[in-house]
Amino acid sequence: MKQWHERGYAKLGIAVNFSSRQFRDKNMVSHVARTLQLSGLDPECLEIELTESIMQNVKESLVILSELKQLGVHISIDDFGTGYSSLSYLKHLPIDTLKVDKSFVDDIALSPKDEAIIRTIVDMGNHLQLNIVAEGVENKQQAQALMACRCKIGQGYYFSKPLPHNEVELLFRNVYLNSDE
Repeated sequence: MKQWHERGYAKLGIAVNFSSRQFRDKNMVSHVARTLQLSGLDPECLEIELTESIMQNVKESLVILSELKQLGVHISIDDFGTGYSSLSYLKHLPIDTLKVDKSFVDDIALSPKDEAIIRTIVDMGNHLQLNIVAEGVENKQQAQALMACRCKIGQGYYFSKPLPHNEVELLFRNVYLNSDE
């Protein structure tokens, strides 16, 4: 990511998934800090994705998340809505983004219940000043239904399959060449 920034793609960030085991590692925060220092990456460009299972011990999680936020990184909850969903942790923990689980996105264009769940998560997230990302967007119908729910960010095969770094850079070039900036 730092190399891409140096090549002119400065607005990009990267999200890294951490497992529950990695999150509970007593050296995790210092490892993240050291990696940021060694790479020279601006902490604002790093997002750490965690699953809802970190909520099993909210007090411990709050300490770790607060330390990560002090570094300047962003925190997202991955697969939101499928695990230990407790709305109370949304007001206590320093998170920036909720990533709506693919299972709700799969049938959004067909299921009024899935649409209602996503619309509710988006509305709640907006009121809590959180970013909302829909995971697993695979087709135009899903993308349109998500936009109708005011979900502005999606990820999935509809936008791009996973790519090796050299193909990602080609994609960046095309996007930056075709943007107004």
